[in-house]
Amino acid sequence: MRIDGTTALVTGGGSGLGEATARLLASLGAKIGVFDRNEAAAARVAEETGGVALAGDVTSESGASSAIKKLANESGPVRILVNCAGIGTAKRIVGRDGPMPLADFERVIRVNLIGTFNMLRLVSAHMAELEPVEDNARGVIVNTASVAAFDGQIGQAAYAASKGGITSLALPAARELARFGIRVNTIAPGIFLTPLLAELPDEAQKSLAASIPCPARLGDPAEFADAVRFVIANGYVNGEVIRLDGGVRLQPK
Repeated sequence: MRIDGTTALVTGGGSGLGEATARLLASLGAKIGVFDRNEAAAARVAEETGGVALAGDVTSESGASSAIKKLANESGPVRILVNCAGIGTAKRIVGRDGPMPLADFERVIRVNLIGTFNMLRLVSAHMAELEPVEDNARGVIVNTASVAAFDGQIGQAAYAASKGGITSLALPAARELARFGIRVNTIAPGIFLTPLLAELPDEAQKSLAASIPCPARLGDPAEFADAVRFVIANGYVNGEVIRLDGGVRLQPK
């Protein structure tokens, strides 16, 4: 799908992978909606990319619906959705204090998996009403999983389960939405230098980088953004889950 002149909604667009994606798509001529629960971060990235700030929660039906409507009214019909919003947790199923609190597991599943699905269902309904463009296309959706979906480590049960759900969602969603001319793909990034990872000590970062076969460094969010660009622009990529990880396979811990 053509990026220049097209309206794109990026969740988690206020930082990390989402911010990098919003910036790249804006540089390619897209009209960006920056959806983030951090209102100040959304406003900053939107201002710097000439986009629309959309503060809200991806798990909220009313909040997400309002964001889609606002973006469409201000920038035109939304034909691109990139889901980058997500959270993590590091808790064992059974730890020193007993079983993992069910609320902690539910929170990660709700934000990562249910939030992704909420945005997918609402934006795809919006896209389905649009006039088709080239290749009878009405839109493209890119979800963000993680290599943890395949190589989940100890303490990552909730995170890996949420990302595994997103991974499994790609093909059935692509098959179902094909009749509307909507493509659905997923990118599963490895170890990227996001703001959260940047808080780790230098030695910890170097240790993580050394585990990556080639190149032996942490991923740059700009590389994730470029993968999103490819998936959007190449109309024959559909129903795929793309590992973007430098060949790393995570060890148990």
